[in-house]
Amino acid sequence: MRRKLLEVVAGVGSLAVVAVVGALLVRTGTYAASAQAQSATAFNLTITAVASSATAGALYPGGKGDVVVTISNLSPYPVTVTAVGLPTNATYATGYTTNSLTTTKAGCLSTTPSDVIWNHSTFTSESSHTLAKALTVAASGQANNPLTVTFIDDASMTAASPAACEDTYFSMPAMTGVVARNGVASITTSPAIDSWSS
Repeated sequence: MRRKLLEVVAGVGSLAVVAVVGALLVRTGTYAASAQAQSATAFNLTITAVASSATAGALYPGGKGDVVVTISNLSPYPVTVTAVGLPTNATYATGYTTNSLTTTKAGCLSTTPSDVIWNHSTFTSESSHTLAKALTVAASGQANNPLTVTFIDDASMTAASPAACEDTYFSMPAMTGVVARNGVASITTSPAIDSWSS
């Protein structure tokens, strides 16, 4: 049996806004004071495909495969990604003839369907899946930004996948979101390996 090769394209942005309002305690006298501060926004996180022709972690009917992506952070500070949001388990990948993802493969489209989905996706859109380990992406312009990540076994192909999907690269459905916060941990070094579970 020929193994299926996996390629991913997923793009998503996430906003995290936290407002902080400070208060000043007045002990005695006739003092009046107030203070206010607002945090910056974690923005412009982009997850995109990494073209790969590697056969390790390739998909096959009834099996799981690896997904390789880059996570770019345009913020002026590190951002830590702790979870991803996935589309439904009825949202399928589209197959392509090469890893450039320019020519679709007849009979292996998201509408065929290809039967290639995100592993652990559910019937509910935007289901959140915590990463095995948080990924801290460096600030814009710093080393390890973008961060290359291989998500181990986070794509799956059902046993009902059409034969047309053999020897195919896949554009995975877009993630529906990410959970992120200002990075307080050590910067994750590229290339990284991670995964999520149910």
